[in-house]
Amino acid sequence: MENINVIYEDNHIIVVIKPHNIPSQEDESGDMDMLRMVKAYIKEKYNKPGEVFVGLVHRLDRPTGGIMVFAKTSKAAKRLAEQIKNGDFVKTYYCVTEGLPKELDGHLVNYLKKDDNIVKIVPMSEKGAKRAETIYHVLEIENNLAFVKVNILTGRSHQIRVQMSNIGASIYGDGKYGKEYKQTKHLALWAGELSFKHPTKDETLSFKVYPPMEEPWTKFNLSKYLG
Repeated sequence: MENINVIYEDNHIIVVIKPHNIPSQEDESGDMDMLRMVKAYIKEKYNKPGEVFVGLVHRLDRPTGGIMVFAKTSKAAKRLAEQIKNGDFVKTYYCVTEGLPKELDGHLVNYLKKDDNIVKIVPMSEKGAKRAETIYHVLEIENNLAFVKVNILTGRSHQIRVQMSNIGASIYGDGKYGKEYKQTKHLALWAGELSFKHPTKDETLSFKVYPPMEEPWTKFNLSKYLG
């Protein structure tokens, strides 16, 4: 488990960086996932016997990389879940889009439905439709590419990818929803910032992590926005 990238850990939580293309939890592929990796890391580090408790409190889609927090106690899991429900758990994503949004700032509201791992925008009245709400802000433009900051107000599967593609600004490297798909190593979508209240202390924790320094990220001045 030496490959797991831990950026913060205490008795209640552990914050890690999920690489691109690793599931948040076990899926039908059977590939190693972050939840099992974190459990194995804790079991090995602390020489714990038996089953290790790790609470999965939020997810990132498999192709998306970035910051994740896991709970090490049931109390922490419950309190973090409450923060997510109340909107006190703030995730900020960064992406590079192919194609430019018509507006530099936008508030997108659509209804999404997932079918056979494809998410589509559907009418609100359609059975199974779920409201998806996304706020974006274009930070830089380089030719036909845009570096975009995104906050999601709902947590739907493939939400950012589908909603950005719908406005003509698909995520760079997105073979599923992209209009001008180019073969790339990674999808240019990254959970770059995470902020939440510590589950047992009276303090707010904030984390910020750069995406991999590879194209198309290297076309933009990331340090200007990520510090």
